[in-house]
Amino acid sequence: MNTKIVLLFIILFCPFGWLNAQENNFYFPDEEEDVVKIKMSLEEVINLAHQQSLYSFRAKNMYLARYWEFRSYKADRLPILSLDATPVNYDRSVVSRFDENQGEYFDQRSYLTSNASLSIRQNVPLTGGVFDITSSLTRSQNLENDEDIQYASVPVSVGFSQPLNGYNRFKWEARIEPLKFEKAKRDYLQSLESIAIQATDFFFSQVTAEINLKIAETNYSNADTLYNIGRGRFEIGTVTQDELLDLELGLLNAQMAVTRAKIDLKQAQAALSSFLALEDNVVIECVVPDDIPQLKIDPQKALMLAIENNPEILEFQQDLLEAEQNIAEVRSQSGLSANIRANFGINKNADDFGTVYGSPFEDQQQVRVSFSVPILDWGLRKGKIQMARSNREVTEATVKQERVDFEQELLISIMEFNMQEKQVAISAKADTIAQLGYDVTKQRFLIDKVDVIKLNSARNSLDAARRNYVSSLRQYWRSYFQMRQITLYDFVEDKPLMEKLDDLLQKQ
Repeated sequence: MNTKIVLLFIILFCPFGWLNAQENNFYFPDEEEDVVKIKMSLEEVINLAHQQSLYSFRAKNMYLARYWEFRSYKADRLPILSLDATPVNYDRSVVSRFDENQGEYFDQRSYLTSNASLSIRQNVPLTGGVFDITSSLTRSQNLENDEDIQYASVPVSVGFSQPLNGYNRFKWEARIEPLKFEKAKRDYLQSLESIAIQATDFFFSQVTAEINLKIAETNYSNADTLYNIGRGRFEIGTVTQDELLDLELGLLNAQMAVTRAKIDLKQAQAALSSFLALEDNVVIECVVPDDIPQLKIDPQKALMLAIENNPEILEFQQDLLEAEQNIAEVRSQSGLSANIRANFGINKNADDFGTVYGSPFEDQQQVRVSFSVPILDWGLRKGKIQMARSNREVTEATVKQERVDFEQELLISIMEFNMQEKQVAISAKADTIAQLGYDVTKQRFLIDKVDVIKLNSARNSLDAARRNYVSSLRQYWRSYFQMRQITLYDFVEDKPLMEKLDDLLQKQ
């Protein structure tokens, strides 16, 4: 009632020409001349997001990081050729010496040594040991006597090192690393579906903004027409003053709604363009996907596909394996620690470089066994092992619960998706009915058969029906891509998304 009093005050003290002038001068900035408009469907927006959005770039590089990590794991099982060298090693120091005549005495020496070695190292995954072949050369010169130069060569030396503590990291890596890489593939595919969901949200946010603007402009046009009609009827006494105030209030609200809708549309267009990494002057004109796939998903099939393809399932397996690995590693570090090193080869010392590689050579043999046994550790070893076991039990319980939650959430998501098609159909029919109802009510108002209240009610119902239709489309496509994300399966083409992985990476 207070609003009506204010409007009445405006009508009484301001001429109608002022309002008409405001209507005629109702101004919004024109579109920039250099704006490039591109019509795109939802599918085209998603494809463009996969190709050039920042999120797609980040997802691909995260996958590539996991790929090179897996390549490093594979390379660790191949022979490695390395060169180690110390070109200059100058040593000037006082050392203790012994002579039969003088006994023990101290003497200063100055030596310059250089050495280099070429080796091939091969890890042995079966046992956890390391097999190596080495060739080395050392030169030593006494700087106090220029003629005192010695050469020492090891033409070939074959060695093998083996830890005897029972822990073989290569065995655990062979079980965990391929699993991590498979998970990385599926994570990448899931990230693409996540990008599709984001693109859907940006797309329909702009569609909603466009519809809101159309609704606002239509409402403003209708409000202007109805106000002019109502003003004429007010003059002849067929419309009350309260009804005229309602019409004027509707016109003013419609003006503000158009302004707000234009700003919201600009923001939505900018958000979509930014998400797609487009230039500032490029504007997408969204083509609403009225046709949706006629699709019903079988819950049992979807559950089977999710268990087979979803990276969360692989993560559950990885967590359990890493818990078992931790127990094995703690046991190896807390108990008997033993290593064996065997080395066989030939070597030779000479005063001349020309003869250091000439026969005969001396045999080089080395066998070393070392071990460490904790005798009194005050329960430290037992505590570490029990802690590792407790962590494994917690991991097993957590994985079991997360597996149950995963399956329950999946079944609920399937039920919600299977309902979306019907929701779209209902909202589309409601939109059509609301449009017909508004047209009829408007015509009846024009012939003075209904009042303003019923007309406004019909207009509000029409606006709500249009927004609900777009909202149902948006929810349908979000649910569709969520189902793809969970199962990593293309239900339209009826094939796994993994088959498209190589093509997707090449297009990026």
